[in-house]
Amino acid sequence: MSIRILPSNLVNQIAAGEVVERPASVVKELVENAIDAGASSIEVRLGDGGKSYITISDNGKGMSPQELELAVERHATSKLPDDNLFNISYLGFRGEALPSIASVARLSIISRIKDAENAWKIEVNGGEKSEVVPAAYGAGTRIDVRDLFFATPARLKFLKTGSSEATQCHDILQRIALANPHISFSLYDNDKKKMLLPACNGDLFESRLERISSIMGKDFGENSIRIDAEREGVKISGYVSLPTLNKANSLSQFLFVNNRPVRDKLLLGALKGAYLDVLTSGRYPLCALFIDVDPKYVDVNVHPAKAEVRFYDSALVRGLLVSAIRNALNLHANRTSNTISLENLIGDSLPKFEENEEDTGYLREHVLPNRVYQTKPYTYSRQAVLPELERKISVRVENVEDVVDRSDVGPLGMAKAQFHNTYIISQSEDSIIITDQHAAHERVVMEKLKADLQEGNVATQILLIPEIVDLAPAEKNRILQGAEELSKLGLIVEEFGTTAVIVRETPALLGEIDVKKLIEDIAQQMAEWGNGFELKEKLHLVCATIACHGSVRAGRKMNIEEMNKLLRDMERTPHSGQCNHGRPTYVELKIADIAKLFDRK
Repeated sequence: MSIRILPSNLVNQIAAGEVVERPASVVKELVENAIDAGASSIEVRLGDGGKSYITISDNGKGMSPQELELAVERHATSKLPDDNLFNISYLGFRGEALPSIASVARLSIISRIKDAENAWKIEVNGGEKSEVVPAAYGAGTRIDVRDLFFATPARLKFLKTGSSEATQCHDILQRIALANPHISFSLYDNDKKKMLLPACNGDLFESRLERISSIMGKDFGENSIRIDAEREGVKISGYVSLPTLNKANSLSQFLFVNNRPVRDKLLLGALKGAYLDVLTSGRYPLCALFIDVDPKYVDVNVHPAKAEVRFYDSALVRGLLVSAIRNALNLHANRTSNTISLENLIGDSLPKFEENEEDTGYLREHVLPNRVYQTKPYTYSRQAVLPELERKISVRVENVEDVVDRSDVGPLGMAKAQFHNTYIISQSEDSIIITDQHAAHERVVMEKLKADLQEGNVATQILLIPEIVDLAPAEKNRILQGAEELSKLGLIVEEFGTTAVIVRETPALLGEIDVKKLIEDIAQQMAEWGNGFELKEKLHLVCATIACHGSVRAGRKMNIEEMNKLLRDMERTPHSGQCNHGRPTYVELKIADIAKLFDRK
C-alpha cells in the first residue's frame, strides 16, 4: 500500500489516545485551560464519574467567536505568543486538548468575554464541527463533554466503574487545587457534592497551608514543617511532614514544578533520600512541595500528559531538595507529631460499652448532673482500683519537690515514674510526657554511632568469647563482602569455616547484645538491597539496625537517674522526636486538656 496522509479526524483520534486516557484526563486539561484563562472560580460536574458527561464552568476571560472557532482546531493556542518552546509560562501550550477531546466525544463550548453583548457557542461531535452561534451565558466559559469515547468504543472497555473514575477526577482536581489556593474549586458527581474548596486569603505561604490542610487534613497542617530554600535560580517552597507523621504509600506526596503537578522519579527519589535515616523502609512522608525554576531550564514537553519534566541541572534540583528538607528536619529535630489531644484521648483511648440501668443511674447522679443525658452508647472509663495502679508503676519519685527545682530540667521535664518497665512518665511545666524508653534510646545510640563514624573513632569492645554465627552461603558472602565497612562501625567479622562467620569485636556503645541476631538482621538487610549495592552508601541503615539491637529494651527496669539521663540525652540528640523507624519516641498531654476531662476552667 502506498504512503498517504491520514484523514484529520483519524489524526485527532490518534492524538486523543495520548492526551485523553480517561475522564480524569479531560478534567485535567480543561481545568488547566480555565486557570490559564484567569479564572478565580472553577466548577466541575460529572455524570457517572465522567463517562456520561463532564461539565466545567469558569469565570475566566472567555473567548470571542473567532477564537472559539480556532480553539477546536489542532495546534491552535494563545499560550505561545513568541513561538518559543523554551519559554512556556502556561499549563497548556500544545493546542491539542480540545480537538483531541472533540474527536472522541460530543463537545459543546459556550463562552463570553466580559462586557460582550452575548455569549457564543460551538459544538463538535466526533470531529464534525458546527457553526459558531450566539447563546445566553454569563462571563466566562462552560465546556460540556458528553458520551466520552463514543467515537472509539473500544476505549470504553478500559474504563472502570463510575465511582472509581470519579475518584480519579477528584485526585487530579485536588492536585491542581493545591497549586492554586487563590482559586475556588468545586466537584459534583451525579449532582452530589464531592469537593468544595473556597479561595484562600493571606500571603502565599498562609494560603497554601490553608489549602493543604483542607485537602491533606488537619493533622498535616499541625505537624508539618515549612520549606523555603533557593539556590542558583531554583526555589523550593511548601511543607513536609514530621517523620512521625507518615503513611504506608506515597499518595500524599504532592510535587509541583512551576505550579504544574508532576510525578517525577528524580524528585520522589530525592524526597526519599532526605528522610533516609529518620523513616523506616516502607513508610512515606507527606508533602506538598513547589519548585520554581526558569522555564528555560526545565522541559515540560516530555510527555503529552505533561506529568513528567526534565531539568537542565537535575543534580542542582535534587541537592537543593535534599538539603532543604534535611535542614528543616534538623531545626525541628526534637518535635514529634504525636501530641495527644483531648479529642484523641476521649475518642480513641477509652473503652466503649453498651449502657445498662446501673451505669445510666451512676452517670446521671455523679458524672452528668449538669448535662443533658442522651440514651445512646456512651464512652467513659471506670475508676481503676488504686492497688492495680500501684503494681503497674515500676519506679516512682516519692519526694517530687526535690527534683522539680533542679536546674537541668529541659523540655521533656523530670522523670516521675516508670510504667510497665517500658514507659517513662515525666512532668514539664505545662505537660505530662510519656516516653518510650526503647525508641528514645534507639535514636540516641544511632546518632552517637553516626557521629563517631563520621569522626572515624568508633570505640569497640573485644568479646571474651568470640561469637560464631552460622549463615546461608549467600548471606555469609554478603557479610564478608562488607566486612571492611562493618569494621568502621565497630563490628569485626571474619570468615569461619564454610558456612559461618566469627565476630570478635562489637561497638562499645552497645554494651551486651545478641550478636547472632544482629549479624543475621544485617545479612537479611543486605539481601534486600540486591546485587551491586555499595555498603558505604548504606552505613546509616546499618547504624539503625545496630542501634536497635543495642538500645534499652522494653521491660527493663530503670532507676530515676537512668531515666533522667535518657531524657537529657534526648534533648541534646538530633531527630529525637522519632526513633530510627519513624515512630514517635514520646507523646505529650497538655495540662489544659487534662483540666477539660474534669470540667475545670
